[in-house]
Amino acid sequence: MTVSVTLTVNGQSHTVDVPAETLLVEFLRTRLELTGTHVGCDTSQCGACTVHVDGQAVKSCAMLAVQAAGRSVTTIEGLAAPDGTLHPMQAAFREKHGLQCGFCTPGMVMSACELAKRPGPLSDEDIRHALDGNLCRCTGYHNIVAAVRTGLAAMHDSGQTQAARSSDASAAAPATV
Repeated sequence: MTVSVTLTVNGQSHTVDVPAETLLVEFLRTRLELTGTHVGCDTSQCGACTVHVDGQAVKSCAMLAVQAAGRSVTTIEGLAAPDGTLHPMQAAFREKHGLQCGFCTPGMVMSACELAKRPGPLSDEDIRHALDGNLCRCTGYHNIVAAVRTGLAAMHDSGQTQAARSSDASAAAPATV
């Protein structure tokens, strides 16, 4: 069965007819050609497919596109400013070399951005625990944790931590699917 799905992705509204069983990750990659969201395991174990839905980090391989209908989705492509300026977390991953092959990086960055909603400073252990659902096969996570710490500080300095908390509060109302 084919259904019409309307959702906002990276600030742009899209209406697309898709089979009802289409996963959000497949919708983003094949229908919208946003290939920064990666498919790593298809079992929601690795976190490479992490996106934000109404301000919450979700694994898009575990969500149907129809479940995102009427909601706002942000992918890694949507974090940077329109002029190409990197989001503070993206810049921190680049600065601190929080990547090697780069396959896990989009999911790591998207999950790390959500940490800005947490109150108070986070320890390295807190960061590692929060990223537990994101797997990296190349690094020992040391540079990833350093990048997240730097990114969170930059988000705080630029006021983006409060914005993240506000978008979370406004997203608390359940969406109709």
